[in-house]
Amino acid sequence: MFRITLLGLLLFATFAIAAPSPNIVLIYADDMGYGDLGCYGNKTIKTPNLDRLAKEGVRFTDFYVAQAVCSASRTALLTGCYPNRLGILGALSHTSRNGISAKETTLAEVCKSKGYSTAIFGKWHLGHHPEFLPTRHGFDQYFGLPYSNDMWPKHPTAKFPPLPLFDQEKVIETNPDQTQLTTWYTEHGIKFINENKNKPFFLYMPHAMPHVPLHVSDKFKGKSAGGMYGDVIEELDWSVGEILKTLKDNKLDQNTLVMFASDNGPWLNYGNHAGTAGPLREGKGTSFDGGVRVPFIARWPNHIPADSICKTPAMTIDILPTVAKIIDAELPKLPIDGKNILPLLTEPATAKSPQDAYFIFWGKELHAVRSGPWKMHFPHEYREFKKGGKDGQPADYGTNKIGLSLFNLESDIGETKDVLADNPEVAKHLQELADKIRADLGDSLTKKTGTGAREPGMIPPLKK
Repeated sequence: MFRITLLGLLLFATFAIAAPSPNIVLIYADDMGYGDLGCYGNKTIKTPNLDRLAKEGVRFTDFYVAQAVCSASRTALLTGCYPNRLGILGALSHTSRNGISAKETTLAEVCKSKGYSTAIFGKWHLGHHPEFLPTRHGFDQYFGLPYSNDMWPKHPTAKFPPLPLFDQEKVIETNPDQTQLTTWYTEHGIKFINENKNKPFFLYMPHAMPHVPLHVSDKFKGKSAGGMYGDVIEELDWSVGEILKTLKDNKLDQNTLVMFASDNGPWLNYGNHAGTAGPLREGKGTSFDGGVRVPFIARWPNHIPADSICKTPAMTIDILPTVAKIIDAELPKLPIDGKNILPLLTEPATAKSPQDAYFIFWGKELHAVRSGPWKMHFPHEYREFKKGGKDGQPADYGTNKIGLSLFNLESDIGETKDVLADNPEVAKHLQELADKIRADLGDSLTKKTGTGAREPGMIPPLKK
């Protein structure tokens, strides 16, 4: 009996050494467009590190965020839920009294349940009051901004107090030098990896850039053929390269899943301070693919085939359950909307989507549904930029409308040709899917009240 037990222990120890828990690195850009990277077709801005990441892993062509705006997008990423389920919509500011509820389970908490060290260096945007900060929601370390970098006194169209920079739960500086943000976040990420090289870790780096106002360090200023915006993107690419180098130096790169994405499409009305959506229609703030389809790259050597492409639609809500599967962690107790897409990562050319459809809201309005090659828009108003701004200043924009329409994105990536009349059965099916999500999450456009939405966290009312 002793020999069998000892042999079993030796085999278990050998397996544990051969297959340690993988590290997870998730890098999230702010307002980066689908067409901003070389591996997505950009010919002007140089992104060798992200291009190499794609060459050594998988590049998704049809990857979505849940809403084309900051807080809602990050809610979906970190909880696996449509933001409407959690009641976090739009972009929270210094006046917001809500944030992520303590009842919700974040990706960091999923990783913590398996003994991971966790850190976030960058933009949080799920509530700035103490009970909403990342250190209360699964992150061991936090350094960064609580909301967008334009929520500061120099905003061109709104009034904001000084922008706070947090270290853990303490504001250590206001109106920090934004030219150093990308560098600071990178330095913190490198230090975290070095300090946790002997145990599994989850590193989340949600960069402030390229959200306006654009800022770049002297080492990249004026270096890109893509102007100021190109400088910023190339510094972000440098940051990715530094993280990859640190993983390799610590002999961790073979056992680390690295993922890169953007929180939504580009702010098109900032002219030369904005990115490009490439072949996609419109940009941030709309439910066209220019607003909600983003770059997504993942590398995990010996698991994800190198230089592969996945054309199957996926969304940020799927990242949490996928990571949970990879690290053998339990899913959150409350219902989530995401599903495990690990097969799309490991068999990108042949695996099928676990989702019937993805639903795109703007606030509480259901704007569109994507299923297979099809995307149906429901009648709604949207922001249309009439004239681009310049030098980081916003431009005029107007309101446009789209009626009930259907697009085949495989043949019409720019959503230009409505084929609703020619595909009544497809339209009927998508309508049925939309009715189900409306019954669950609601839809203010059709005055539907959902039964599956939960309340966000709220701070107590102000005393009179």
